[in-house]
Amino acid sequence: MFHVESYAGNREENYELLNKQLKALLEGETNQIANLANASALLNQFLNEVNWVGFYLLDDDELVLGPFQGLPACVRIPLGRGVCGTAVKENKTMLVDDVHQFPGHIACDAASRSEIVVPIVKDEKVIGVLDIDSPVTSRFDEIDKKHLEQYVQTLREYL
Repeated sequence: MFHVESYAGNREENYELLNKQLKALLEGETNQIANLANASALLNQFLNEVNWVGFYLLDDDELVLGPFQGLPACVRIPLGRGVCGTAVKENKTMLVDDVHQFPGHIACDAASRSEIVVPIVKDEKVIGVLDIDSPVTSRFDEIDKKHLEQYVQTLREYL
């Protein structure tokens, strides 16, 4: 059974606790959809000032919506389009302070102002992305980037 922990430390300590919770939550489960669903739910309850947390999975030459928390979302994203498609094409984390300034941004939720997208790489291939949106401009920073990349590294062990 999962219990919500109090995140009383500094941001670094809180992210470390989150990563431990992820490992405990996924331990022994091999179903990709179940693990992605729990990973998005865990992040959604941990992060403040976010309006969408979820995953897109690579299917041929496009990303397809996976498990998420938030409003209904765009179902398919071509590679190279929007923040998610760009993250896959460039195989790097995209930290976007103002999505309205990002060329080709795909507005699935009009309330979104900033975004972070972390590629999920397994066996040296991108298999999907973690996508998090916020209604606050400049919500994400280098601390978030570092720890969300670690979160995805932990998660990929269970995919």
